[in-house]
Amino acid sequence: MVRRTRVVVVGAGFAGLAATRELAKGGALVTVVDRNPYSTFQPLLYQVATAGMGTADVSYPIRTFAAKWPNVRSRRTALSKVLADEKRVEFEDGTSLEYDYLVLATGVTTNWLNVPGARENGLPIYSLGDATTLRRRLQHYLEDTAAGRRESTNVVVVGAGATGVEVAGTLAELRRGTLPLTHPEIRPEQTSVTLVERFDYVLAPYKPRLRQAAETALRKRGVRMRLGSTVASVEPDAVVLQDGTRVPSDVTVWALGVTAPAQVADWGLPQGKGGRVSVTETLSVPGHPEIFVAGDLASTPMPLPQLAQPALQMGKHVGRQILAAAKGEPLRPFNYTDPGIMATVGKAEAVLERPSGLTVRGFPAWLVWILIHIAYLLGGRNRVSVLINFFYRYFGPRRTATSVSQ
Repeated sequence: MVRRTRVVVVGAGFAGLAATRELAKGGALVTVVDRNPYSTFQPLLYQVATAGMGTADVSYPIRTFAAKWPNVRSRRTALSKVLADEKRVEFEDGTSLEYDYLVLATGVTTNWLNVPGARENGLPIYSLGDATTLRRRLQHYLEDTAAGRRESTNVVVVGAGATGVEVAGTLAELRRGTLPLTHPEIRPEQTSVTLVERFDYVLAPYKPRLRQAAETALRKRGVRMRLGSTVASVEPDAVVLQDGTRVPSDVTVWALGVTAPAQVADWGLPQGKGGRVSVTETLSVPGHPEIFVAGDLASTPMPLPQLAQPALQMGKHVGRQILAAAKGEPLRPFNYTDPGIMATVGKAEAVLERPSGLTVRGFPAWLVWILIHIAYLLGGRNRVSVLINFFYRYFGPRRTATSVSQ
């Protein structure tokens, strides 16, 4: 009897689940390991943070995903050690698993860039826990401001990449359209949304035309722009810029970069820029062809954008390479197919850029953004729920956009 290939996939994000899907279809015995019992759809976390969606809308049970194939199992724990010479991994709960092939797709974490006070006073938006923490903080501060227990609820978003722009735009719309209904006691001057960015423009990877369109849309929504400003420190009630300016901030959202978790250094694998694990062109670890890395954790020979598409394609590639290697076939290098980039600014406003140079903005780009994100969601219930939430929030009766106070 021929023994089936045993694969351990650590991380149930885009890359990990894409690899698992390929491996499962190929007949491998797969164990998916993640510290959470669910997979998170990170591109919509800002909607959870701003109360546009519930946590169940952007999460999917890993066991439900695994149940689709009889040869897939899941385990809830976190990786603590990679024993590459023994082909074994150890976990924080004291258990271990042996493998023929290992896929590391744990993702990365918030990069505080050694800015004083950022870790203590900033709120990241990288996990479901981060999003719910930010949501609760906003709700609590708004209630206190309405009751007179606080003077203000000023929000500063640090970083004008896609996440920062999406958070700032949505919060600005809530401030102007929702708060007058839900918190009529709060005067307009008691709240603000400010976006801080070290470059002189937002959305650095995009063409100037789209950058300007996004900036104009943000200003139109009332976002205060601090472009060309570098953060020197973050205090409990302010963001301090390098020129000494103190920007009042009751809630500081940190949307500025990611890095590999510190524990990656304990795995005994080669590390590259940002602490990520160095890989070859085939996405395997140098010296260990049985270990593959996919997603944001991989330090590839050619830098890739830290987006969903590269992670999905890398995971799929890794799954196929493991199946090929198990048959004694040669490995192939990974080639990324760029479908383009997009970001939403708010209601009926988004920007989209294709590799061909085609750019789209406004309502058409916003519709494409919604449909693509819904297509990537796991589970039919999630897709239907998110679609209804989007259109009901933005096109339903005005008072339906009041979930921030709930």
